[in-house]
Amino acid sequence: MIVVTRLNDSQFAVNPDLIERIHANPDTTLVMVDGAKYIVTETMSQVIEMIASYRAYVLHLARELPPSVHQHSHPQLGLVPPAVSASGDESGDSGNTVPLRPRNT
Repeated sequence: MIVVTRLNDSQFAVNPDLIERIHANPDTTLVMVDGAKYIVTETMSQVIEMIASYRAYVLHLARELPPSVHQHSHPQLGLVPPAVSASGDESGDSGNTVPLRPRNT
């Protein structure tokens, strides 16, 4: 979450992943994916910098997690296991693949 300031100087946090657009005409307006609009005192460049910093922080936290947390805390839902050939090799080619055809342009 990033913390931004309304025109009345009250602060609130917004999920930057839900921001669709940012307008600066003349006030900075955050347009959310659900259509909600928030006018904030920060400039467009300040909001963009806050979003970049937030995302860098999230990546930093993810890299700092111990390996056991990455492997065991969440089941791998919805993943298709790699195809195993008759020789037991995980080549990814199960023999039932459909070749790609070039598009007609």
